[in-house]
Amino acid sequence: MRHRKSYRKFGRSAEHRKAMFRNMATSLLLHEQLKTTEAKAKDLRSVVEKLITLAGNDTLHARRRAYSYLLRKDVVRKLFSEIGPRYKSRPGGYTRVIKTIERRGDGARMAVIQLVEEELKPKKKAAAKSRKKSSKAKAAGKSGSENAGKKAKAESAKDVDMDSNSEESAE
Repeated sequence: MRHRKSYRKFGRSAEHRKAMFRNMATSLLLHEQLKTTEAKAKDLRSVVEKLITLAGNDTLHARRRAYSYLLRKDVVRKLFSEIGPRYKSRPGGYTRVIKTIERRGDGARMAVIQLVEEELKPKKKAAAKSRKKSSKAKAAGKSGSENAGKKAKAESAKDVDMDSNSEESAE
């Protein structure tokens, strides 16, 4: 039974599983985005969230703990110089898991795990509002021009019908 088990085994030994998550965490922090299976992304989220929380407190002990888990020194430097300060005021939720299409070979559910960008949120809302306004204006303009075009076509069709009727009556 799986009762009170908080992680998955992925059919691997404990050493293999730890190495896999160390590799994936290093890659995610380096590139800030990673494509993997949905289950691995969900388990990786807890590992990376703990590392980012650790980086919020830039002490020698915290750096040593990060060095012991991550595989590259440049990633630890990036974690403590860029990523940690970026999320220092945020109380958690540093990553997001976006589900994508199934893998072609075996049908595994795939996902993209990425670090949340705080700076992009206001820009997206402003852009979305301006898009909505412009699309409404375009829609109003299109509907007006479409209606005018339809009326013109209908009138020209009536004229053609009248011309053909007048020719028949003249004969």
